[in-house]
Amino acid sequence: MTEWPGPPIPARRGGVAMFARRGVKVVFSLVSITILTLTWWGWQFIGDPSQGFATTNIFEDDGHPPAKPLDGAIDILLVGQDSRTDAQGNPLPREVLDMLHAGVSDGERQTDTMILVHIPQNGKKATAISFPRDSWVEITGGFGKHKLNSAYVYAYNDTSKTLQQQGNSDLKDVDAKAKDAGRKNLIATLEKFIGKPKMIDRYAEVNLSSFYEITKAIGGVEVCLNGPVKEKKSGVDLPAGKSTVEGVQALAFVRQRYDLQNGDLDRIARQQAFLSGLANKVLSSDVLINPVKISDLIGAVKKSVVLSAGWDLPEFAAQMRGLTSGNVEFHTIPTQGDATIGGAAVLRVDPAQVQAEVARLTSDGETAPTSTPATLPGAEAVTVELFDGSGSPTLATETRNLLQGKGFKLAADTKLSTRNSTVIRHAPGDEAALALIKQVFGTAVQAEADRDVPSGKVRVLLGKDFKGASADQGGVATTTPPKSPPASKPAQPPSSPPAAPSTKPIVAGNVPCVN
Repeated sequence: MTEWPGPPIPARRGGVAMFARRGVKVVFSLVSITILTLTWWGWQFIGDPSQGFATTNIFEDDGHPPAKPLDGAIDILLVGQDSRTDAQGNPLPREVLDMLHAGVSDGERQTDTMILVHIPQNGKKATAISFPRDSWVEITGGFGKHKLNSAYVYAYNDTSKTLQQQGNSDLKDVDAKAKDAGRKNLIATLEKFIGKPKMIDRYAEVNLSSFYEITKAIGGVEVCLNGPVKEKKSGVDLPAGKSTVEGVQALAFVRQRYDLQNGDLDRIARQQAFLSGLANKVLSSDVLINPVKISDLIGAVKKSVVLSAGWDLPEFAAQMRGLTSGNVEFHTIPTQGDATIGGAAVLRVDPAQVQAEVARLTSDGETAPTSTPATLPGAEAVTVELFDGSGSPTLATETRNLLQGKGFKLAADTKLSTRNSTVIRHAPGDEAALALIKQVFGTAVQAEADRDVPSGKVRVLLGKDFKGASADQGGVATTTPPKSPPASKPAQPPSSPPAAPSTKPIVAGNVPCVN
């Protein structure tokens, strides 16, 4: 018998093996909530559908079941776990992995999908919030700052090593206890990151198992692409426009990572769009009145889902009796662009900004925090390319946060040599985009028409005269008058940074077209 692996090496953004681990997990995670809505109807046709799920005791305290949340809301953490076994620990057949292009597993404990699902007490809507795996955050348990998806594996490896050093030679017992430690540390890390201790009261974990059977069981899901896609590493091969995908192509659609304009963020948008269609299909009469499909679907999910102990599924289904596919919204936390830290490719995030957004999305109709800037109508149609020549270490980040909070789409930032004046460049005749951006930077800011700027985009070149913008003052920026003529137009990068994905939420039941 061999010992479990030590602490993980930060993952690279390349390689077929890593690609195989990423993408599929989000599908399983949101499949969990969709399938759980079936329990109410499943009870009518096949008996108690809550029997047969693998469980984990991560919320129980001294043997007592977890207390019900005081606000009556349910907050579920859905986790996609890379594993080549099913929920009962049985290894998957090689032919299944080959069929799914699953590749070689070289690190099964990365939680590459993390989604918080908030369901208010009335059960008439649900909000799903995706957390990108590469978000650079503080990991609880004393492990320092790392990618969010390492919170589980660090605690898992540490617990496994400690138990074996203490003389526990039962590797199955060690594995079970280390898994619970990993789950608890992931929950604690997320709760600290979003500023809501003890918020999460349900947990659902899924893996590679049964994706093929699940998608086959419902007869496919309708998706839509902005353009034709053919990419050999994922195996996706689909035309532009609407298609119905199932089995291997459904998996390929959601797991493609290469050749996407916005990388992981585009992949998350695809996964949310797919689950939008899946929720619509599962909650349709085609499935709900078909006892055979319900039985097959629940049976397939039981092979791959681990639920927190004490989860009363019939009660949960009753609470969600008012939920329809159109009342599920999918969001992604705000991010600040890619970075390289310690040789690892990561995604920058601002905890304060994330906390404000999560508070807004889970307020259940209560007054949103006053610190969250109000969005500008129409801003979602404008992409801002931010070029920082201010010389300040913080102004660009503060400006990006404000623009994102106002609803603009943000491309990747570009660092310039220090320049004197702040300039906004816009497409000739695109007065609508210019008017919107001036609501943030003020009407006095210098503006120039530039044929190199596409319609619907603006390029903001921050100079030393830029003193920042305040959301509390309507978002108006202040600048000092230039003491010299505007600096010459800087050399543009070889190609414009790709536009960030739309911040408009995906609503389940629609068929949104995505990259």
